[in-house]
Amino acid sequence: MTEMVYGSVPAARGEPIVSKWWRTIDKWTLSSILILFSIGLLLGFASSPPLAEKNGFGPFHYVERQMFFGSLAFLVMLVTSLMSVSLVRRLAVIGFVAALFATALLPIFGTDFGKGSIRWYSLGFASLQPSEFLKPGFIVVCAWLMAASEEINGPPGRLWSFLLAVSVVVILVFQPDFGQASLIIFCWGVVYFVAGAPIALLICIAGVVVGAGTFAYRASEHFARRIDGFLSPDVDPRTQLGYATNAIQEGGFLGVGVGEGVVKWSLPDAHTDFIIAVAAEEYGFVLVALIIAIFGGIVVSSLLRLMRERDTFARLAGTGLVSMFAIQAVINIGVAVRLLPAKGMTLPFVSYGGSSLIAGGIAIGMLLAFTRSRPQKDITDVMAGRRR
Repeated sequence: MTEMVYGSVPAARGEPIVSKWWRTIDKWTLSSILILFSIGLLLGFASSPPLAEKNGFGPFHYVERQMFFGSLAFLVMLVTSLMSVSLVRRLAVIGFVAALFATALLPIFGTDFGKGSIRWYSLGFASLQPSEFLKPGFIVVCAWLMAASEEINGPPGRLWSFLLAVSVVVILVFQPDFGQASLIIFCWGVVYFVAGAPIALLICIAGVVVGAGTFAYRASEHFARRIDGFLSPDVDPRTQLGYATNAIQEGGFLGVGVGEGVVKWSLPDAHTDFIIAVAAEEYGFVLVALIIAIFGGIVVSSLLRLMRERDTFARLAGTGLVSMFAIQAVINIGVAVRLLPAKGMTLPFVSYGGSSLIAGGIAIGMLLAFTRSRPQKDITDVMAGRRR
């Protein structure tokens, strides 16, 4: 009767998806990623023409490909950041299983492109490195297992995640890809630490890792050669590390000037693994410090948001993803300045690489989904309430 007199009550309409996404997203991280990619394009214009000329392409062939893959990466990142936490978890599990099988089949169907490690599938128009897509999925799966282990009658998730980490590391070592294997172990350790692992257990695991590294040094010529080159007090100026070291020294504080660098003519990986050497030579310490500050800002902003997160899974997965992002940047820059042994690892969103860019877009999209503001009490308030 009321509806006949006054009419039906209009259905309540929720907030539009896009406006809700923009209100709750970590805008600092999103804008910082855009700045990093812009810097990568700027450095690509400086570093890639010599290699393009050598391979018979146009001068900006690799820059154009970088823009294409970067557009795909940002599309994937934005779509992933719109998803709910549960949907991200489901898709991450599926993606991890697919990437694990693809990585395991590399010795049979993969290629090394003359670099000594079978890490890629040749698709004709491009190459695919499945281990790049393995990392974010692995972190999310481990976080899911550890979060499930804290529930009543939950599975032994910590043990399962450890066995999974060992399996992934074994697969990567047989490529051989010790850099990605080390990154996997580090990220698992971070997630396990945040989940409440005993310090004594982490120390024991670190000892096992050192023992495994010693065995790898004796058993793998590839691994031993890189360690010996790192420990040697003299740097061969004809190696990539020698060229990179010289470029950083020549750059000084303000650099030698745009387009005036010479390292790009000698370094075959100037646009990928040693992109920071090009930045240091042409733009000096100023640009390098800016890049480091942007990476640091992303890490701090994400961790501050994750500290307020009540969902155990989102907190663990987000911490693992941001630690992966940070340590990959540390490794890339550390190799260029001879603080770490040489590893084939790109600088996220700055170096050239289709697999690296798209996988990075997936990882940051997941991180943005986990760090979105949600109507909840801070985790500190919850813990304070338990102590009362």
